[in-house]
Formats: sequence, structure tokens, C-alpha cells
Amino acid sequence: MGKVISIEPTPNPHAKKFMLDSPVWTGSARSFEKTHGETADPLARALFEIDSITSIFYVQEFVTVNKQAEVAWDTVERTIISTIEANVDAVAAGADGELQIEDVVPPAGNPLLDKINAILDEKVRPALAGDGGGLNILGLEGLTLKIHYQGACGSCPSSTTGTMTAIQNLLKKEVDPGIQVVSA
Repeated sequence: MGKVISIEPTPNPHAKKFMLDSPVWTGSARSFEKTHGETADPLARALFEIDSITSIFYVQEFVTVNKQAEVAWDTVERTIISTIEANVDAVAAGADGELQIEDVVPPAGNPLLDKINAILDEKVRPALAGDGGGLNILGLEGLTLKIHYQGACGSCPSSTTGTMTAIQNLLKKEVDPGIQVVSA
């Protein structure tokens, strides 16, 4: 049974990263938003039973939980820990392949998109994961890259301003000066 061994703050004051002593999930990152309705994922479903939780993101040894702004962490943190510990083992057993918007991957074979993904994998996604978040590419139309932030990044004000600008500048420099990055 996985145990929460530490809680790390993120740049987003409404998200915290709960570190576990063993992997939660070793596949691609899983991301759930309460607005998408019911989920079959056992961990997300259990965490969403806590009224103030708005989104969940997990991969490897961490679970990032976002809460409503008006709720203080000290009122929900213990409940989140016990809920994670009680349900984390059900994740691997209950992996049902449920598709979330964040799991959608654009078709491979586009050399420009492949290059962008490689740059994001090397220079952007590790930093976002360090802060309890991530991003997926939803599509590339011409030189407009549509991304979706996950975890702590999803509701963080700096994601839609500073981080997105930094990603766009990186891609303009390393891929094509005409690239525009938009958040969906």
C-alpha cells in the first residue's frame, strides 16, 4: 500500500504535490478535472468525493491535487492524504483505459510535431513535473500549437502568461520563428 511521504508546495497556491513511497502509475500521466463529470478512475473518483477538489494529476510517485481557492489547505490536507493512501493501490488494478481530454495525443508522423514534442520532453515537461504539472499537445494547425496544461499548471496564473510565453519563445528559437502557442 502506497504511503504519502511528503507534501510539496507548487507555484500554484491552490495545488499541492503529494509524494508517495512507490509509483502511483508508471504509464503516461493521468489528469482529471471535476467538470468532466463521473470518472471510472478509482483514485480520481475518491478524491472528487472531497467537495473542494477541482482536479487531479498523477504519474510516477506523485499526485497533484488542486482545490478551490476559498478552501484552506489545513482543512482538507489530512483527508486528501488518507484518501490517496486508501485508493492508490486500486489505480493499477482498475486501469480501464478511460480517455480524458488530456490523454488525447495528435497523430505521429508529422516531423514538425515530432520535433516540438522532443523539445518539450527534454526542456519543458521535466520542469513542469517538478512543480506538480504537465502539458499535452492537443493539435498543431499550421504554426499554431494548441496545448493543455495538467495538474498544478492547469489553474496557475503563471502558466497562461509566463510559462506559455517561455514555451513559445523556446519553440520560436529552436523550431520556427512563426510558431504561436495557445492554451485550450
